[in-house]
Amino acid sequence: MGKNLHIAILGHGIEGKSAEAYLKKHGYKVTVLDEKDDPAAFKDLTPFDTIFRSPGIRFDRPEIQASLSRLNSVTRYFFEHCPCPIIGVTGTKGKGTTSTLLYKILKNEGHRAHLGGNIGDPPLDFLDDLTQESLVVLELSSFQLEDLPQSPHIAIVLNTTSDHLDYHPSVEAYHDAKKSIVSHQLAEDFAILNGDYEGSRAFAKLGAGEKLYYSTIDPVEGAHLDNDKIIVLSKQVATTKDVALRGAHNLENVLPAALAATLLNVKPQTIKKTLREFTGLPHRLEFVATHQGVQYFNDSFSTTPETSIAAIKAFQEPLYLIAGGSEKHSDFTDWGRAVVTAKNLKKVLLIGQTATRLASSINDPDKFIHVHSLQGAFAYLKKHARPDEVVLLSPACASLDQFENYKVRGETFRQLVKNLDKTA
Repeated sequence: MGKNLHIAILGHGIEGKSAEAYLKKHGYKVTVLDEKDDPAAFKDLTPFDTIFRSPGIRFDRPEIQASLSRLNSVTRYFFEHCPCPIIGVTGTKGKGTTSTLLYKILKNEGHRAHLGGNIGDPPLDFLDDLTQESLVVLELSSFQLEDLPQSPHIAIVLNTTSDHLDYHPSVEAYHDAKKSIVSHQLAEDFAILNGDYEGSRAFAKLGAGEKLYYSTIDPVEGAHLDNDKIIVLSKQVATTKDVALRGAHNLENVLPAALAATLLNVKPQTIKKTLREFTGLPHRLEFVATHQGVQYFNDSFSTTPETSIAAIKAFQEPLYLIAGGSEKHSDFTDWGRAVVTAKNLKKVLLIGQTATRLASSINDPDKFIHVHSLQGAFAYLKKHARPDEVVLLSPACASLDQFENYKVRGETFRQLVKNLDKTA
């Protein structure tokens, strides 16, 4: 990419700002275009030699499709210029937890590791610091993968079900968007696939990399459970008692991280040490506080039915569930069934745009109540929650009807818990 090129950056969020700083530092002529400042910002892209598309800008837009020969992105540029192995992680849910756990394992082993993509730092922020001895863990969404012409050295494909159907026209299109994480791999590369999900197993047909599986159900050659033993490449590296993360579903994040670390020659004792230390990420089954004997957990990152089901199953205590939010056209059939069959679930407190659809999926008026908002939920809980019970925010839906994003929703929940001390 010649220094005399005129580059357009479409979108000025975190990644766009990082790209602007990096490209200007390296002497490129850069123009930033953002529709928040000008709704017609992308109308004429003809003056630009190269166009960096931010992940939030739809790939199927006519302006983008008309500019394919000039199209670039932070992810594509990083892959082209990164001097060291990249471990890429994708899937419907669990990407952030798996990526961060693997990164911490590598750091504990003494590697010069970096964490980027959708979590950690924008990758161009640390590209200049990398050497051949470095290792990079990237969390990669369907938006970043759909036009990527390269694959990472190690690709991890987690539970690939359905998500972002407000963006992708179908589940098939969503899966297709992720396939480049494996499809360009060479014979010396590795693809780590979740053997328990058909959507993930489908990636086995792609690319030339060696395929390895992990499973929480069946013994497989990659990584699996043998009672409470965590087995990786036929050797025990830890036990489930070593895992500080709450919820059986998190073993689906532990196994691929342990397998990838083992492929990178990390010692079992380092894996075990990290599993004991790592308690998870904010807004993912995050313990907030205990107030008058009631425990409060923030799982605001749960924006799909599948992750909410997993959160419900993580508790045996009497449970109040706060659910609902903005529409992503998810199928709530299995979620409703999980709610009805969870004997410890006392009541679902429904909020937001999807409350009516969630209520229909439950189809048992004794199991739910419409409280409309988090504030309404806490007004109800103040009257009904008792010591040794759990309050869980695990919405199964996006947040954009009432909040800027899932983080703001989670912070609002935290603040409402904190306020309980003031009203006691």
